[in-house]
Amino acid sequence: MREVNMADIATLVRSARRARRYTQRELARRAGLSQSRVAVAEGAGEDPRFDTATRLLAGAGHRLYSAPTTRDDVATVAADIRHALARDDLGSAFRAFIQMNDNLTAEQGLLRGVLAIAEPESTGSKTWDAAIAALVDYRLGQVSVPTPEWTGSPERHLGRARPLFVDAADPVPPRSAVPDEFLEHGVLVWRDSLESV
Repeated sequence: MREVNMADIATLVRSARRARRYTQRELARRAGLSQSRVAVAEGAGEDPRFDTATRLLAGAGHRLYSAPTTRDDVATVAADIRHALARDDLGSAFRAFIQMNDNLTAEQGLLRGVLAIAEPESTGSKTWDAAIAALVDYRLGQVSVPTPEWTGSPERHLGRARPLFVDAADPVPPRSAVPDEFLEHGVLVWRDSLESV
């Protein structure tokens, strides 16, 4: 089993807080901690104690569970995608997206669903946010695991279908080559790109 590190806790706390649309101050009030404690825990500047992380997650209506997996969850990989996009490194963003796909595919049943429970923060790109939600719907649907509510959010759907461009020379896939879940979210991704496992 993988040990949770401080960056993972920071991502989980931040994702839980933002999923509830709480400010740091509101989460602090609900958790009975100071706002500065929330900021430190979210900043990954220090490894928060287990009881602090538990209180912060509980303040956002979440619980911390242990699952028998060594794979990063969707929220953690989405943070990697966000950082790559901020550097304008589309190649690294796409590699992280494929790693997210591989992580989901490698697990079966409810463990696959556990990797997708925490709502990821926005990557800063509506197209990438929609692609992440589509991937979760696609992979969880394959094993008949209910998808989390966050994948149905309007912010995770595009009004008009767009390709997930990594390289300007990449051809746009025809709709027949795109999984239905991606079409529903408005993202054009080659089905073959998702078969890297």
